[in-house]
Amino acid sequence: MKSILRVFPWKRTINLSIAVIFLLIIFSFYGLYTNTFYLLKPNNYIFPLLTLSHITFLYVLWFKIKEDELTDPQMRNIEYILYVVFAVYVFKTFESLYILTSYSEFENHIIPASFFPIGILIFLLHLFLLGLTLLAIKYRRDMVGPYVFDDMNQHIDSWE
Repeated sequence: MKSILRVFPWKRTINLSIAVIFLLIIFSFYGLYTNTFYLLKPNNYIFPLLTLSHITFLYVLWFKIKEDELTDPQMRNIEYILYVVFAVYVFKTFESLYILTSYSEFENHIIPASFFPIGILIFLLHLFLLGLTLLAIKYRRDMVGPYVFDDMNQHIDSWE
């Protein structure tokens, strides 16, 4: 575990997370079977909207580490939302794996040559995002601290 923390320090984890999210947002509009981008399908906008909470968490994590601040209820709420988004990431990872393994069902159809390279790239990006998300949560626990609030701190809004 320590070697992973050396390879991916907190700044690199945040930057790579943002880069991977950006790439996956682009690929969320891409159709593997047809090799085209679908910008008018409403389902393609679900993933980009969900990643807004992840980007917000990464910003709050960066700010808390830079300013050496402790956790607050707002950060806790954002992290709890991130847990739900993480479940969607797991679903998207399995969905991309399913699409890759369903290649044999469409042998009689014309499948573009980019199916496997792009499909494997999307699957690996999803796996990488899962790992980076867990690593960001670990950095929050290690560097920012646990969510322990006594009664007096419940009424303080640290973002004002």
